Amino acid sequence: MAVIRPFKAVRPIPEVSHLVASVPYDVVNREEAAEQAKDNPLNFLRVTRSEIEMDLITDPYSEEVYKKAKENFERLKKEAPLIQDETANFYVYKLVMDEQEQVGIAATFSVVDYDNDVIMKHEKTRKVKEDDRTNHIVTTEAQTGAVFLTYRGVEEINDAVNQTMENTEPIYDITADDGVKHTVWIMPDDFKDIIVFEIEKVKNLYIADGHHRAASASRAQKVKKEQNVGHHTGDEEYNFFMAVLFPAEQLKILPYNRVVHDLKMSDEEFFDKIKEYFTIEETFDKSPKERRSICMYINSKWYTLTPNENVQPGSSVGEQLDVSLLQNFLLRPVLGIEDVRTDDNIDFIGGIRGTKELEKLVDTGSARAAFSMYPVTVEDLMNISDAGEIMPPKSTWFEPKLRDGLLVHTI
Repeated sequence: MAVIRPFKAVRPIPEVSHLVASVPYDVVNREEAAEQAKDNPLNFLRVTRSEIEMDLITDPYSEEVYKKAKENFERLKKEAPLIQDETANFYVYKLVMDEQEQVGIAATFSVVDYDNDVIMKHEKTRKVKEDDRTNHIVTTEAQTGAVFLTYRGVEEINDAVNQTMENTEPIYDITADDGVKHTVWIMPDDFKDIIVFEIEKVKNLYIADGHHRAASASRAQKVKKEQNVGHHTGDEEYNFFMAVLFPAEQLKILPYNRVVHDLKMSDEEFFDKIKEYFTIEETFDKSPKERRSICMYINSKWYTLTPNENVQPGSSVGEQLDVSLLQNFLLRPVLGIEDVRTDDNIDFIGGIRGTKELEKLVDTGSARAAFSMYPVTVEDLMNISDAGEIMPPKSTWFEPKLRDGLLVHTI
């Protein structure tokens, strides 16, 4: 039984929403964040990546950076300004990117549900990234970006969402620099009980994107609870984290492609070793057309790699995925890449950047070979979570992405 609850969002007035809204903190590096916020004092990256206002030698995980984030958040409240809704609301958040359209409910969700696996995970988190966002949440007393949740859609909830879009005016309707359209409505109070009742009947929700945000919200809750010892009731805002919940059938996962910098052998030897596990055919295809097929780019040519009879994956759901086949039967045995999270010989290219980026990296000598993957499905993600497994690293790339700063949950 899952818990969903409305909240009083802190948000920009509509006139400046396009100036405040920013990309998620974790999709840009420090230099890119600084460039995006340049000449715009209202850009929300000044809160989520406040180190961009400090000397380059400043440790981005230092206490002064989090204090700067708090200072900038308070400044934006006054200067943007940001307002806080007087009543707790559910918000409808629609994303449109080219032909892809998805609509979710922005709300808060129970940390207890996260801790008890009512909200399912499929990805391991890194402590340094957890530490960062935990410190950010505790210092700013705000969850400044939403977790991306999904579930198997419910007709009654879809009807409430559709009626909200049809019968009310949006509070935001902006198109970001990347061409993605973001539209947000306040859901009428009449639908609140329906949403709560229907979500209570849902067995599991699933984290699609934002594992570090969710884990950090859980850790921040423990800190705030300790600070509130003797008065903690479980109903405080810090016991809930902000997320947008999308029906799984609306989502699309893009592939997470790979490039290898050094083969550490001749091309001939590399091809000979691959043939132990894969059939190799030259092709004009740059992306696989079906599962159990990988496209490889090397020396200005594309090849299709098809697993042969020597490829015998394990019985788990995750081991059946193409990213696992590539790892277990090529990257590890042929190239000696044991841990893709830590090996400097491999990099990952989000599918939004396309196969042209793979060709560019190989043609310019930045990489020796590139691998274009068939995308994982949302059903794969949920099945892996249901089985208690962890998705192989760098398996999913969700687009379009939510913007930070349009809705903030204060704790």
